[in-house]
Amino acid sequence: MALLNNIQDIRDQFPALGQKVNGKDLVYFDNGATAQKPLCVTGRLNEMNSGINGNIHRAVHDLSAKCTMLYEGARETVRAFINAESTDEVIFTSGTTASVNLVANSFTASFISKGDAVIICEADHHSNIVPWQMACERAGAELRILPVDDNGCWRMDELDKILDRKVKIVSVAHISNVLGIVNPVEELVKKAHAAGAVVLLDGAQGIVHSSVDVQKLNCDFYAFSGHKIYGPTGTGILYGKRSILERMGPWMGGGDMVETVTLQKTTYAPLPLRFEAGTPNFIGAAALGDALQFVSSLDKEFVHNHEERLTDLLMNGLRNIEGLKIYGDAPEKIPLASFTIDGVHHADLAMLLDKMGVAVRSGMMCCEPLMSRFGVTGMVRVSLTVYNTEEEIDILLKSLSRAVNMLRQ
Repeated sequence: MALLNNIQDIRDQFPALGQKVNGKDLVYFDNGATAQKPLCVTGRLNEMNSGINGNIHRAVHDLSAKCTMLYEGARETVRAFINAESTDEVIFTSGTTASVNLVANSFTASFISKGDAVIICEADHHSNIVPWQMACERAGAELRILPVDDNGCWRMDELDKILDRKVKIVSVAHISNVLGIVNPVEELVKKAHAAGAVVLLDGAQGIVHSSVDVQKLNCDFYAFSGHKIYGPTGTGILYGKRSILERMGPWMGGGDMVETVTLQKTTYAPLPLRFEAGTPNFIGAAALGDALQFVSSLDKEFVHNHEERLTDLLMNGLRNIEGLKIYGDAPEKIPLASFTIDGVHHADLAMLLDKMGVAVRSGMMCCEPLMSRFGVTGMVRVSLTVYNTEEEIDILLKSLSRAVNMLRQ
């Protein structure tokens, strides 16, 4: 397949981008929440929902066999995409939240006891905070917090103070969901391993905006959602090192995760099925494989250069708006910016932008502790991806100025 390195050719794969909102051409800048889907993904969903539909791993009939092949083929696509050593290390889930909860439950049950500790970051999404609060409460473990500085960057000096032999796992974001900062995960992994802890990386943004090689990162777990990387909602991945997964018990029980079942005792299926209880979202998983193949068809150099240009244009443009404060104004960023504007409520601004055809996110972004850290009740977030254009940034900046003027009158 020829590499896609032309913005119009890329946009042509996403029919949703051609719609109008409130009579305006859509400018979709809420990709951090969910991305639009290319034709290969919607085509696969339509094909399987309307025809090739049979429950996987359970029957010998043709539809079941075809769906099983597509499901396991997608697992291999994921393995290759993140460079996992084996498909046994690739677990299908419903998204990043489910992946983190799986680890918080199964890893904690196997490895964390009273008196142990877990480290998370104050800039993390709620889905990487609440599961660990619950896990620590169950296990009698201590939850320790890695703070961020005034720019939202990790305080690595503070990590050295809270990382000791009591810490069993460090669970943090690869790239900040709110701030767009590319965190120094390689350094953190080395420090954690030296202290005897394992590392889970929330890759919800990392999988979209960086080349993820789990063996090179040497993380122990990597979690991401399909819908943020052009795949279907309700799909996700948990990568885990085989040596750790083999020592973890299943989180949920049911069909397909068992080896033998009697009324007295059950033995569990080998990896990765022991963590995939019940009928999985096999249609979504197959389409997630197509989404990753689409990403692989993009020219990496083009994507890198394009996103760098978008980031520079976005950040420089926002800095020129009077009274606008950017949170996470750091050197290593993806094309994502969260901000507040003096005298303007974030929700009012987002609503006016929507009337102008520009879709952004507003509110706490499921990161209430981070909002408290910065002393705000919410922000506006603008998040771009490969199909966005420089012209759309210009529309955003003009719409922002117009909206701010209206709200300040």
